[in-house]
Amino acid sequence: MKKASAIAYSPDMPAPWIIAAGRGREAEQIIAIAREAGITVMEGPEMEALLNAGKTGDYIPQWCWDTVAKILAFVIAKERQ
Repeated sequence: MKKASAIAYSPDMPAPWIIAAGRGREAEQIIAIAREAGITVMEGPEMEALLNAGKTGDYIPQWCWDTVAKILAFVIAKERQ
């Protein structure tokens, strides 16, 4: 079953947070909405930890920060191209 999470980050917040999470059809909708909005969608095994990191509204736990930092660096670099 397909899984998806969406995260947000703002420098004035203590950590990135989960803004959407779902499985199956809900995951497909999260991905479709992101793509339609021009938001970078990342897929792969390294994302698996984030899919189970919490529920919508939760801050990303500290043990996920390294992965999230890599994601944000990738997204920022892509946006600057």
